[in-house]
Amino acid sequence: MLTHLWYSERARSWLIQGLLLGGVACFLYWVCGNTAANLAARGIRVGYEFLWRTARFPISESVIPYSPADTFLWAFVVGIANTLFISLLAIVSSTVVGLLVALARRSGNPLLAGITGGYVTAVRNTPLIVQLLFWYALATTALPAPRNAFNPIDGVFISLRGIFLPQVHLSGDTTTFAALALSIIVVTTMMVGIARRWNVPLRGALVMIAVVTALGAVAAVNDIRISVSTPELRGLNFVGGFRLSSEFTALMLGLVIYTSAFIGEIIRGGIDAIGKGQWEAARALGLNERKTLSRIIIPQALRIIIPPLTTQYLSTVKNTTLALAVGYPELGLIVGTVINQTGQAIESIVIMLAVFLTISIAVSLVMNRYNRKIALVQP
Repeated sequence: MLTHLWYSERARSWLIQGLLLGGVACFLYWVCGNTAANLAARGIRVGYEFLWRTARFPISESVIPYSPADTFLWAFVVGIANTLFISLLAIVSSTVVGLLVALARRSGNPLLAGITGGYVTAVRNTPLIVQLLFWYALATTALPAPRNAFNPIDGVFISLRGIFLPQVHLSGDTTTFAALALSIIVVTTMMVGIARRWNVPLRGALVMIAVVTALGAVAAVNDIRISVSTPELRGLNFVGGFRLSSEFTALMLGLVIYTSAFIGEIIRGGIDAIGKGQWEAARALGLNERKTLSRIIIPQALRIIIPPLTTQYLSTVKNTTLALAVGYPELGLIVGTVINQTGQAIESIVIMLAVFLTISIAVSLVMNRYNRKIALVQP
């Protein structure tokens, strides 16, 4: 029996993999035990009980409410929320700009194609952190003081303190309104999906009118009132309205400009990979260039574009850690602050690794599912 197993290639393969896995597990056990012993010898406590202690440090910007009286756990949550926010915003904006760059690169206008070609070459061959520092220096030194702020349109001011915009405020039973509005959007999305699956014809304009009407009725029932707050100069700064800080502006400019150059080349390569016969067939059917691109070329090019685009999206999420170079409080900066406050370096880094691993896996799952959906199925 043992001789038979030894000469079985599958059995030997499983044995070797089991030994390797056991060796790795033993090594990790030794590292963890040795680290814990060394920390204990230095009087450093190991564990995650610090998460429930009061943080006692401010966070300059957050997409969810935060105060220094909150716990370290909530500070991590705020950092995760900021990271997800800038990641989503950067991915969406970079995709739109990247599509425009790709189309401009393929343009028959030599000046437009040359400018975008130079842009792609310059951006792709410059480190991202250098670009972030450049935009941050520009935002904090080249722009005027608040008293002399640029005012391109009414209610919008641009200064070295940031960009100030009008802000919409909702008053009334906003919690109930938000819950009902989300329910309406989710139910509508599900109904549209079911209708498409059953080949029921729908008009997009009528669906939008129905959703807007339902939201208006819910707003009226919950006595929702809308007001607009515009920024005003008082003293040395603006008050009221909505503020985009210099750190956030520099970060978004750097991420979008850098990522869109790579996405533009990915999209251009996918479009160029489609055979010329597809263009000629579309022209023979009487389709113009815009319809040919949107209805025939891009749907086929997506099968080529999505895999490298997924990798670029993952890189964008990981590049958000460079926000600490300009002082934007994403997860990396908050982890550094927590380590300085508590000394729990290993635990904080493990949390950060787990968060980015989870985000990356989620992005991969979504993109891979979409890739399978549009894949060409062979009979």
